[in-house]
Amino acid sequence: MIRLGVDGRELRPGVSTGIGRYVLEVLRAASAAGWSCVVYGDAGARLDPTLPGVTFTALDTSWTQWWDQVTLPRALARDRITVFLSPYYKGPVRAPCPVVLTIHDLYFIDYPGRHRPVYEAIVTRAARLYAGRAAAIISDSEYSKRAIVDRLGVSATKVSVIPVALGGEFKPASLTTAARARYGLTSPYVLYVGNFNPHKNIPRLIRAFGLLPGPVRSRHSLVLAGGYGDGRPELARLAESLGLTDRVVFPGRVDDADLPALYSEAAVYVTPSLQEGFGATVLEAMACGAPVISSNRAALPEVVGDAGLLFDAEQERELAAVLARVLSDAALAEDLRRRALARAGLYTPARTTGRVLALLRDVNDGAAALARSLAGTP
Repeated sequence: MIRLGVDGRELRPGVSTGIGRYVLEVLRAASAAGWSCVVYGDAGARLDPTLPGVTFTALDTSWTQWWDQVTLPRALARDRITVFLSPYYKGPVRAPCPVVLTIHDLYFIDYPGRHRPVYEAIVTRAARLYAGRAAAIISDSEYSKRAIVDRLGVSATKVSVIPVALGGEFKPASLTTAARARYGLTSPYVLYVGNFNPHKNIPRLIRAFGLLPGPVRSRHSLVLAGGYGDGRPELARLAESLGLTDRVVFPGRVDDADLPALYSEAAVYVTPSLQEGFGATVLEAMACGAPVISSNRAALPEVVGDAGLLFDAEQERELAAVLARVLSDAALAEDLRRRALARAGLYTPARTTGRVLALLRDVNDGAAALARSLAGTP
């Protein structure tokens, strides 16, 4: 019988992250399949909503490495976990059960724009150790798989590419009048959702918006939603310096219940990122029927396919030209909406969380068969 353990430290009330969504979708699938699951978190984590067959346990977090390598393995043994899923590049080195890692990208080593040779050497060595000890590794994209194999020195056969699951809530919806007022939406808008870290390339997006033809720019606003991190003040100053203060909106964190409608009613959704291991917000936007334009970097072309328009992430004028095309051509925008919905429809549970469960089941069964063989039992 499978008894799944999951690292759930990313599940925090009022905070929505890509990793948190990934964990929740896997737990939903495991619960629906009738699996017994234990989610391990820290004092700040919560499992909401509760799911049948899934329990939550908070473990001591006095020191992260102690949690990873001492407290967690003890809990796995106590709870008789048969396979453990980590949504990170790390997991227990000595665990009483097989460990499956999910490595979304390698930015924890090679973060764009930062040169930290000593740090990178230490973290690379640790990541190689974790990857080497893991029973299997899940990657979101072929792009990330190539990076994992090249940088961490693991066999390609150990890495399974499984796209990120799409939550069922992401479908076309309408914003209420109250939501529009709450987020400051007073005109048709260009939308970005995510953080403001340097690799997200938001300054170029703001400058490209400023390059739009005057009549197009005056009819639209640029909505930069989310934005956790330290970059917002600098971006606000950039918008002010370009005379765009009244055109660039920073609504902050968007309630999960409002996010599908925010995507749905966008005139266009833009991802200008320089690096992405997958690009979950692009998939969410497509599922809500938003016209999508995306940079041509990293894993983004894999996700977008032929459902959106691509641009060079470092060419602001090219981004502005593509943006102006969609905002000025209603027929093109409608065609992109249709293609986006069709593309998102390919990311079925069978292709995403279903394959995660299948991999976990294979790892579990392989470990059980090995244990029986060593014990001399059939």
